[in-house]
Amino acid sequence: MNVRRFKENPIVTQHDVKPTFEGWEVMSAFNAGIIEYGDEILMLMRVAERPVQFGEIVTVPVMDSASGELKIVEFKKDDPRYDFSDPRVIGTPEGIYLTSISHLRLARSRDGHNFIVEEKPSLWPDQMYETFGLEDPRITKLDDTYWIVYKGVVPFAITQCLASTKDFVNWTKHGIIFPPENMDAMIFPEKVRGKYVALHRPQPKMMGKPNMWIAYSEDLIHWGEHELLMGCSSGAWEGGRIGGGAVPFMTEQGWLEIYHAATIDDRYCLGAVLLDAQYPEKVLAKSPEPILEPEMPYETSGFKQNVVFSCGAIVQGDVVTIYYGASDEVMAAANMSVAEILDSLEPVTPQVC
Repeated sequence: MNVRRFKENPIVTQHDVKPTFEGWEVMSAFNAGIIEYGDEILMLMRVAERPVQFGEIVTVPVMDSASGELKIVEFKKDDPRYDFSDPRVIGTPEGIYLTSISHLRLARSRDGHNFIVEEKPSLWPDQMYETFGLEDPRITKLDDTYWIVYKGVVPFAITQCLASTKDFVNWTKHGIIFPPENMDAMIFPEKVRGKYVALHRPQPKMMGKPNMWIAYSEDLIHWGEHELLMGCSSGAWEGGRIGGGAVPFMTEQGWLEIYHAATIDDRYCLGAVLLDAQYPEKVLAKSPEPILEPEMPYETSGFKQNVVFSCGAIVQGDVVTIYYGASDEVMAAANMSVAEILDSLEPVTPQVC
């Protein structure tokens, strides 16, 4: 597989983003939804930030949904009650806290390579289901409206939420569309058999593993006809979890979805799956091996090592530009041939583990 990473990679880093508040630092700018808008490529990034850290106290920002104000929670590094082993979270007797709070911020580009990041957030946590932040947006255009599915995070749940815009200036939030715990949702760019279609990934706690599901809707808000699409494969590069990545796009052979998967020790790679054009719950073929895996320094080191995470794709002829988060810290991109991806797929019967 010929993977042509951008020479500019990483194309956006945390250093390109102005903190929302004085005295804060941007930790990561990553996992951005991507869309063509007029003559621009727009990137709606997840920006994770927090107060600048000093000494032996870890300070964590949390949105108070009742007052709409941020509050800062402090944790002592030497307190044995707290677990700081994962840089993303702090384990406490009361539950998990995130080490930062995320919002969604827009970046614009004329060429898809060089982006200018706006100075202020586009979507900020201000709802009860966003007190720990908004994360990992995916953008779909339907008629004249752009629909953004994103992760809403609170101490007791992770949900998939919906927002919309017509101009990327004025935004409307529509609330939760997939209840907890759910991740990696995105909406297809066309109706199928008269209905909207989405991929999502429930996070089971008792039975099963984090697998990819498909659902249908009449109105984009209420979803049903849920069906398992693909299960992770034990012992493989997708043995830990599997979930949607970029918004699917149509090819001559059917819907092509660039998805992500991880091993049980959290090494994230990208794969591709071909879905039937009229019945996308039918898997026609998929990647036997990753089409892109962490190899470059910005993918193998960083906030979370060995992560490539697809979140957007722009198709021009046979070239698909895959935009992906790297190491949970920066944005990168690579060009690939659609024909080469399709040729690499093998018919499989999905295994559920």
